[in-house]
Amino acid sequence: MIRIIVLYYSRHGTTRNLARFIARGVESVDGCEALLRCVAEISPDEPAPLDPVITLDELKNCAGLAMGSPVWFGNMAAPLKHFWDQTTALWVSGDLIDKPACVFTSSSSMHGGQETTLHTMMYPLLHHGMMLMGIPYSEPSLHTTQSGGTPYGASALSNDKTNLSSEESTLAKQLGKRLATTALKLSREPL
Repeated sequence: MIRIIVLYYSRHGTTRNLARFIARGVESVDGCEALLRCVAEISPDEPAPLDPVITLDELKNCAGLAMGSPVWFGNMAAPLKHFWDQTTALWVSGDLIDKPACVFTSSSSMHGGQETTLHTMMYPLLHHGMMLMGIPYSEPSLHTTQSGGTPYGASALSNDKTNLSSEESTLAKQLGKRLATTALKLSREPL
């Protein structure tokens, strides 16, 4: 059984729901287990996270990673960035090199910065030597979605809701399945 981490930060719940659908996609692949993890809040005034806070050891030992954040002014949220700023030891040792990864996001408006946020989450993963994957256009919902989903990663439009559209949830599950399938292949085939 290989472990895929689904790491997220969520303020209002939409990104957390995307994480859960990605985890369902991961677990649809035999031999793969999804670990839902979040990052710690920076401000002590924020409520405690709903899922366990990730440890560097968990990240080091994962077979793959899905990472998500809500859009914050076109960037990943500060708590997620703060976490990555603490991963220098993993970067120096190369623990994440050649592991597959993907990203996901949510925003309050369709043009609120989803794609730029997905890109900002890719940068630390690339620096760690991870192999990024998105959603290929062979996924039919990517052609018809009216609310979320990009070739760069899963996305959702929150609009004061936390429930995902059928297209958003389908694309999130497919991204999780693709990540898990790739991680499983890589774990069986030495590079």
